Amino acid sequence: MFKDLNCESEKELWDYQTTLDDHIARVDGGRLIELLPLSIDALVQKNSGNNNEMLRFLNDYTVAFEADIINLLIGPLTEAKHIHETDGEVFNHQLVNLHTLKNYGGSSDLALVNEYMQSFSACKQQQGKKLDELFVQAFSFINDRANWAAITKLANYILNNNKDVISCEEVVSLVE
Repeated sequence: MFKDLNCESEKELWDYQTTLDDHIARVDGGRLIELLPLSIDALVQKNSGNNNEMLRFLNDYTVAFEADIINLLIGPLTEAKHIHETDGEVFNHQLVNLHTLKNYGGSSDLALVNEYMQSFSACKQQQGKKLDELFVQAFSFINDRANWAAITKLANYILNNNKDVISCEEVVSLVE
């Protein structure tokens, strides 16, 4: 969903975003897990019997959990890659990392990632290790040529179509 900002220049749009810490676009839905458990550790321990169905559920849940985090990281990473390419700068792990994502419109996404990680484990060390692992996967996704071409195609479609809402079906048909 997009805000109607009626800005006359890209600079006005940038100024609006940075001064109001606001977004011009918002994804409605899109997460695989809507309600996080208090603790995945507790969920696993409580249901770690030999029940194959429960083990399959826990595995699927973990995959969805990780996919949500990767998807949340991809938004600000995409913005970072676009900015670095536009400025003729190198895009790599040393310049763009978890700590710098907030500089690329990732504050709200990082807040959600933090909620996920708190639900993942009470152990900060485990949280950090898992988050680093998922960040590398998100970074690799953005750097994949085919994925970047699809992202660019979607971005151009959004910029060239004056719509307030773009449906999931439109996005899927565009990138397939």
